Amino acid sequence: MAIINEIKEEEQQKESKPYDVFLSFRGKDTRLNFTDYLYEALVSENITTFLDEQEVETGEELKPELTRAIKSSRASIIVLSKNYASSTWCLDELVRILEQRKVSKHIVLPIYYHVEPTQVRKQESSFGEALFKHRQRMEAEQDEEKKRQAARTLESWTEALKEVADLKGKDVNGW
Repeated sequence: MAIINEIKEEEQQKESKPYDVFLSFRGKDTRLNFTDYLYEALVSENITTFLDEQEVETGEELKPELTRAIKSSRASIIVLSKNYASSTWCLDELVRILEQRKVSKHIVLPIYYHVEPTQVRKQESSFGEALFKHRQRMEAEQDEEKKRQAARTLESWTEALKEVADLKGKDVNGW
């Protein structure tokens, strides 16, 4: 796999990072199948991989250790699946991953698991439905400052989905 070779080349550089890869995924879609297999394949190639073991509820803030893990990884693999955008945590991870890409040589590989890149880019299908629900929650907010912050967050998620869909990725719809 080309991404593995690229990560191994980065590993040989002097920069010390505790993780080679940060995995971003929606647990209820892929944890017990694709993501577990991917994790095992990476580890078997001696690629140090961060895999968060906890499920997170919508609305919970991103844990600081996840932000640290993203910053201290050479690469991120984002498994975009049907319910990825329904998780505010996944969307926050995505924004942080793409920010890291802009400030370092952070490699980002999107994997499309039973979704199409155009659904992500144009926020169609389950991605559009999820963002619509996030928008409804934002509009229901009574506190104006919280509402403005939610609008900024929603805009950053929308832009991040467009940006990640424009990156070269892997389609695993037949998996």
